[in-house]
Amino acid sequence: MGKRKFSGLEIALMVMFILTSITAIALIVLFALGESGVIQDEKFIPKCPNIPNGERVDCFPDAGASKAGCQQRGCCWSPLDDRQVPWCYFPTNHGYMAQSVDQTDSKVVKARLVRMGSPSLFGKDVKELAFQADMQSENRLRFKIYDPHNPRFEVPHEHVTNLNSQATSPIGNTLAVTKEPFGLTVYRKETKKPIFDTTMAPLIFSDQYLQLSAKLPSHNIYGLGEHVHQRFLHETNWKTWPIFTRDGFPNGGTHNLYGHYPFFLCLEDNSGKSFGVFLMNSNAMEVTLQPAPAVTYRTIGGVLDFYIFFGDTPEQVVQEFLELIGRPVIPPYWSLGFQLSRWNYGSLDEVKRTVERNRDIELPYEIQYTDIDYMEDKKDFTYDKEKFKDLPSFADYLNEKGQKYILILDPAIATSKRVGNASYDSYDRGTKSNAWVNASDGATPLLGEVWPGQTVFPDYTSPNCIAWWTDEYERFYKEIKHDALWIDMNEVSNFQKGSINGCEDNELNYPPYTPNILDGVMYSKTLCMDSKQHWGSHYDVHSLYGYSMVLASEVAMKKVFGQKRSLMLTRSSFPGVGKYSGHWLGDNGANWNDIKWAIPGMLEFGLFGVPYIGADVCGFFGDSSEELCRRWMQVGAFYPFSRNHNAEGYKPQDPAYYGADSALVRSSKHYLNIRYTLLPYLYTLFYKAHTRGDTVVRPLMHEFYSDNATWAVDRQFLWGKYLMITPVLDPGVTTVNAYIPDSVWYDYDTMEKASSRKQSVNMVLPPEKLGLHIRGGAILPTQEPAVTTVYSRLNPMGLIVAPDDDHQATGELFWDDGESRGGPSHMHLFTAVYCIAFTTRATTLTAAFTFTETVQSGKYTYYRFTFDKGVLKVDANKTGYTDPNDLKFQTITVLAVPAKPESVSLTQGSVTTILPEASVEHNPANQVLILKNLSMNFGESFEVQWNFIREEDMRFNCHPENDANEAKCTARGCIWRPSNVASVPWCFYPGDYGYSVTTQNEGPTGVTLDITRNKKYKSSGRPDSPDIDTLRVEITYHTADMLQFKIKDPKEKRYEVPVPLTTPDTPEASEDKRLYQVIVTKNPFGIQIVRKSTGTKIWDSSVPGFTFSDLFIQVSTMLPSKSIYGFGETEHPTYKHDLNYHTWGMFSKDEPPGYKKNNYGVHPFYMGLETTADAHGVLLLNSNAMDVTLQPTPALTYRTVGGILDFYVVLGPTPEMVVQQYTALIGRPVLPAYWSLGFQLCRYGYANDTEISDLYRDMVAAKIPYDVQYADIDYMERQLDFTLNPKFETLPTLVNSMRSEGMRFIFILDPAISGNETDYRAFDRGQAQDVFIKWPKDISDSIVWGKVWPDKPNVTVDDTLPWDEQVELYRAYAAFPDFLRNQTATWWHQEIKDFYNEVMKFDGLWIDMNEPASFVHGTVGECLGNPLLDNPPYMPRLDKMELGLTHKTLCMNSEQILSDGTRVKHYDVHNLYGWSHTKPTYDALLDVTGNRGIVVTRSTYPSSGKWSGHWLGDNSASWDQMYKSIIGMMEFSMFGIPYTGADICGFFNDAEYEMCLRWMQLGAFYPYARNHNGKGTKRQDPVAWDAKFAEVSRDVLNIRYTLLPYLYTLMYEAHTKGSTVVRPLLHEFTDDQTTWDIYKQFLWGPALLITPALDPGVTKVEGYVPNARWYDYDTARRISQQGKMVNMSTPLERINLHVRGGHILPWQTPENNTHYSRLNPLGLIVALNDDGTAKGSFFWDDGEGIDTVKKGEYLLNEFSVAKKTLTAKVVVNKIAPKDLLTLGVVKVWGAGLKKITKATLTVGTGEPQALKPEHNVITQELKMDATSSSVSLGTPFTITWS
Repeated sequence: MGKRKFSGLEIALMVMFILTSITAIALIVLFALGESGVIQDEKFIPKCPNIPNGERVDCFPDAGASKAGCQQRGCCWSPLDDRQVPWCYFPTNHGYMAQSVDQTDSKVVKARLVRMGSPSLFGKDVKELAFQADMQSENRLRFKIYDPHNPRFEVPHEHVTNLNSQATSPIGNTLAVTKEPFGLTVYRKETKKPIFDTTMAPLIFSDQYLQLSAKLPSHNIYGLGEHVHQRFLHETNWKTWPIFTRDGFPNGGTHNLYGHYPFFLCLEDNSGKSFGVFLMNSNAMEVTLQPAPAVTYRTIGGVLDFYIFFGDTPEQVVQEFLELIGRPVIPPYWSLGFQLSRWNYGSLDEVKRTVERNRDIELPYEIQYTDIDYMEDKKDFTYDKEKFKDLPSFADYLNEKGQKYILILDPAIATSKRVGNASYDSYDRGTKSNAWVNASDGATPLLGEVWPGQTVFPDYTSPNCIAWWTDEYERFYKEIKHDALWIDMNEVSNFQKGSINGCEDNELNYPPYTPNILDGVMYSKTLCMDSKQHWGSHYDVHSLYGYSMVLASEVAMKKVFGQKRSLMLTRSSFPGVGKYSGHWLGDNGANWNDIKWAIPGMLEFGLFGVPYIGADVCGFFGDSSEELCRRWMQVGAFYPFSRNHNAEGYKPQDPAYYGADSALVRSSKHYLNIRYTLLPYLYTLFYKAHTRGDTVVRPLMHEFYSDNATWAVDRQFLWGKYLMITPVLDPGVTTVNAYIPDSVWYDYDTMEKASSRKQSVNMVLPPEKLGLHIRGGAILPTQEPAVTTVYSRLNPMGLIVAPDDDHQATGELFWDDGESRGGPSHMHLFTAVYCIAFTTRATTLTAAFTFTETVQSGKYTYYRFTFDKGVLKVDANKTGYTDPNDLKFQTITVLAVPAKPESVSLTQGSVTTILPEASVEHNPANQVLILKNLSMNFGESFEVQWNFIREEDMRFNCHPENDANEAKCTARGCIWRPSNVASVPWCFYPGDYGYSVTTQNEGPTGVTLDITRNKKYKSSGRPDSPDIDTLRVEITYHTADMLQFKIKDPKEKRYEVPVPLTTPDTPEASEDKRLYQVIVTKNPFGIQIVRKSTGTKIWDSSVPGFTFSDLFIQVSTMLPSKSIYGFGETEHPTYKHDLNYHTWGMFSKDEPPGYKKNNYGVHPFYMGLETTADAHGVLLLNSNAMDVTLQPTPALTYRTVGGILDFYVVLGPTPEMVVQQYTALIGRPVLPAYWSLGFQLCRYGYANDTEISDLYRDMVAAKIPYDVQYADIDYMERQLDFTLNPKFETLPTLVNSMRSEGMRFIFILDPAISGNETDYRAFDRGQAQDVFIKWPKDISDSIVWGKVWPDKPNVTVDDTLPWDEQVELYRAYAAFPDFLRNQTATWWHQEIKDFYNEVMKFDGLWIDMNEPASFVHGTVGECLGNPLLDNPPYMPRLDKMELGLTHKTLCMNSEQILSDGTRVKHYDVHNLYGWSHTKPTYDALLDVTGNRGIVVTRSTYPSSGKWSGHWLGDNSASWDQMYKSIIGMMEFSMFGIPYTGADICGFFNDAEYEMCLRWMQLGAFYPYARNHNGKGTKRQDPVAWDAKFAEVSRDVLNIRYTLLPYLYTLMYEAHTKGSTVVRPLLHEFTDDQTTWDIYKQFLWGPALLITPALDPGVTKVEGYVPNARWYDYDTARRISQQGKMVNMSTPLERINLHVRGGHILPWQTPENNTHYSRLNPLGLIVALNDDGTAKGSFFWDDGEGIDTVKKGEYLLNEFSVAKKTLTAKVVVNKIAPKDLLTLGVVKVWGAGLKKITKATLTVGTGEPQALKPEHNVITQELKMDATSSSVSLGTPFTITWS
């Protein structure tokens, strides 16, 4: 029967049936698996955001991406013209949702994660995950994502254990969880800056594919390994790095190499803030870096177990990482010597020939290796008994000459017989012990092939294997003695793919996704992934093979070497290996690329915790040319692991091979001798690595992170902090472009100081030279070199002292016997290795071993070295080890010493000797001082001292008077030595001039001392001021950050300043809590205050010249840096002081601002910025006339003419904290009335009240904001206080009218009261109450009369006469109220009250002339009493000092009476007059007006700010006064008087149009903004010019009024916290030293940067933009520049204002005055930071109520923004309902380019209300008007936008 034919229809139906069946089966299978590679939900629509290309995360990392394939994965397809950028990327609705977020523990966050309904990438997605995050310490966050239902492989790390949280900060300050889709954001808690943000892409977690992406804060990424990274700084241009241990060649590609390091470090910015990220996962993975910048991890197994490490510096991050994984071992000392090796010498004879020829050239040479050629047929635990027959005695041969022998072992064990068909016992014993890795069946040893042929592979994770390996090693050591072990091929390497039988087809050998590993096959050149080990499948533990071999070898080596440390060197590694082993960078090539790439490799292994690292010197593969090998020997001399090693078949490359007289040998010997000289320093670096986790080889970036030029430097490197190596890495060159960081550097070879710093230079490096530089600030321990360390350790020690800019240096030395492990004080079980993560598989290994090294046992010596301006201290802090070699410190080399010292003293214990001339050698050419033949016993402390060079800088002036000569100088017992250095004193104190300690009593809260003057010297040279020979010193530790020291006469009570300060009742008794240490030097006496955290001496008065006599006291101190700010009141041309011998007098005087003129107030307070950017403050509480001299040492000298020395020191450590601590001591600033922050107008010389009325009318008409009008002394009748000039008779009515329209009025009061009136109530009542200053009764009981403004009655003043004649003819006798007396305050209060009630209302008071000023010098007539008080023996550097202290003020013998009845001389309390005047005035104002108001005073003293503001006095209408006013404001902010400003447009002289307009712009940002000018000058108020002037003034004042809520909040923070209001840039950007010198810009608080135009004719201003995000106030646009000087456009109508990102500023719509502006809704300016966050606060009260803060009658809001949500929190709400504001317009700056279309407002727990967003995508400003919602600021609310 024939075959039936089917019809076409039947065929079609059958085909359709088959296809349908196949599809159905596929669906059934996929359904059974639960997930699929296709879309399950046909309705799934990916949400594809419009994001920058650099933020796309690849959804198709495997090959073959297409639109269809992409859409099948539910991802976004958008092809580009760039194939590096993913065309297929993740949508926003992929991933997981966080459910059941639990944060019951403040340090822990837990969450249940449920997979969203989205397609799968590779199948078997885990539907439910557990998330847990722990704040494990202050600087370590761990988060883990795992399957809670099915155990998965986790790395069984032997060092990492769970620990109880040591964090003090809640995890919420560091971590935020986004619920849908799930993501987490890790923040730096100090700044709230996001540093690791996974919300950019979804979490993927399937059985064999896990992915997590995170956005990073910067492109400064370092680490990840092991690969060849051609540069240390990673590219972020779509680079993918596979991580999976592999036997490969380090040839510069992106392929995976020997080690497995999923760790990177990220430097955030030039603050040094850094963080590290470690993924504890050993599966094959890859890491992609992309331009966002961002990182994506893809791993194919295990769990996601991340650790985030926070550091203030990159170095700290490494320390934190190593705290987790284990700090590195200290290698034996000998292992730091030079080493030789090669693969296949051919025979032991050839090895010995190599040894001998290198011995013959006297090459420093420590270790000889043999590679696998020593073995019999390359079998472990054997040796070739023909070619290497004498190998058993080879170690002895080397040891005889102090050398060591290291041999190699590979893991693979041959299965074949030995020579002669003998059994291979090692294999047989291993088989019997079940020591091998098994095939997939778990029972059959897997067979592969390595060097000896067919092999098995030890399973080092198995206790059986460890026991076998230990036994074999012990047996072998008995046969072949050696000193250390080199293990290789342990990735694990296999010459067969997987096994000799291939690998099965399963998902372990062929996973759904294979990372971008070399060859693209998981088992290429290694074992099958399904093979079995004790810890699990090889799939999971492959990358742990080398790590487990290291752990096993550690057990074996401890068994063999016992208490000797020995050395292990491994090729394959994993985090934690450095705890036991070193590493070399693998099988490199003899080429110029590999010599370069070795440096990034070493730097990376420093990050990874393996500091014992190096590359094969001269290259492994290939023949090395002489030039290449010479240059490589030079740089290799500074590899921590320094070994020359090459491969078989290539020419020898040991140094001697190139010829004994070759340049290579000369160069090699030179630099190896330097290496051996510096081995004590290198060994100490390893100690610090072992104990702290420091890096040894270190990138420049770690030390100079604030300099972005160092961030990518990887052709140079450092040893520790102090030695910079600059090698030649290219052929045929003798110059290298090298970067010299910002420090002092010295050429090692010449010891000369380098001329360059912070710049790139062309460094000349001839063929035999390497660039080697010592950093200033270093003290390097040295030892005379020898050919091996056995001999060098017998040689004398030495020191190299390399001073820094401040002529200081430090160093350390760790020393032990070099190889002992130490005693058995700690037993370490390997149980943990197996039990941490896999208790179900764990087998306990009961053998224990000693883990403690000499560090733990204390058997070592530790030195600290310090050098400070000619004093070198060598302190043996610990002496637990006695070196048997009778070591001595013999030589000290000191750099940068320009002249030979006169003498050098050496002190040990109490014995001081002068070094003989022969021991002091000086080379003037290179300025090197060498101290020889010291013979100081090692292990003992000693001190070396000489007169510091530059000698002139250490001179302290013994004759500060002008008429110094040699005779006068020597008469004072001082040294006369002329100098050609400008300003250097020729007469100066000898070194021991001063006092010495006679008794000292120390207690827990302080020290009391008695000190006695060194009577070897004559008196101070001022016979009228007898010296006080015995003094009492009291040092009190008040708080952790404040101490006081007082020096006084214990026998005779002397005047002490009666200003009350706030100190705690109980001093700080805990030494641990104090930030400072106090050291008392005994002869000469001095006090040193040391900041514990840095070791910086912030005060050091142990210098000569301390003098304490009756009328002259002098004390000097060294300063920690040249950055000194403060001292006042005087005009300073810069904010930071010039220390070039400038002297500043302090004595309150009616003196307009001028250079070196002492002005109105006295503030003996300064702030010092240390080189570490820490800050401190010092107050001398002394109110006598004084001066201070600043000199370039740097040092400071105080000279005062009376009282005592009473110093208070605050420790900060930030500048802002210094001010806060200082104001906590002297009193927080007053909170001014709100209206006082408005614009104010005044002039001296209003003819009548009509002028004031007209001015007011014109200002209102011009709509210029304006709150306060003044009247100067013109309103008074004949300038008499409390009177009214008839020309101003309608002024009270005008004032009432103005006040009814919301204006305020302030009038002036001077202290002097006329005594020439017949019926003058103020004088009569004052005289009756005895309030005026008089002479002491033993001289006269009459008033001390002066003359000031009040005129005599019935005179007509002719103001054309000379001034002195006018004073004589017209001025009345004036009496000065003594405000120190209690009754004076009562009298003053009554006079003010009567004036308010009977004459005129007012809102504030202005007090002037209270220095006190007098127009006659001293008194009318002659001063009475002791003339020495009017003209003291020492006259401080004051203006008109030749006229004595009475110039423009009272006689110094005038008597005043303190509140306790104590009678004092005006000589002592003169500087307190304005201070004493202020509080009674403030008290009277509050009582009389019933409101807060404001007092403005001219004369001030510390604590005046508690009651008043201050203006900067009678300035001039000149351009220079504008920038000097900024300096003055910043100084008074420091002094605790934030309500300050200068007379806008100047007081004296006529103002010029442009200058006055620019000054109006500047003055609009004075806290106290008043335009004020003098009599006889042209008007300068805003309506006195033209319409343009009025318009510009109106515009800038409208900005001020807009921001008054922000300014008022700053005033509140000053009042409650002591913060500054006007703030120098350095307060916010202290780490940026550029800001330390800026004084022509300033900040309002932290957030508003003001950059005024201060010069004529300019249309551009150069201003500094600190390193932060900034927005132009006028345009709301973000500016692109930061961290640099910028030319800012400044047309005449503009002042540059910038708002700092990350801050929220409250604002209101401005009005004509604050009465009306306060009624407007409150708006917010939200200036977003880079991370989209911002924060701010808002204070509000009734604006003038008394003590509203104290009573709690105010509103305080805190605002924050994160993730497009503004949250308003109500902190305090006890304000009256009538004063509550409502919310107005919220402006968000930096809102982004994506159009915001939705905004909602939620008040409290209410329903969301829609707001209409107005988003300008060009400026990126978003506006949301909530005015119509009438939201009270007293209620919490949120606003969100999207």
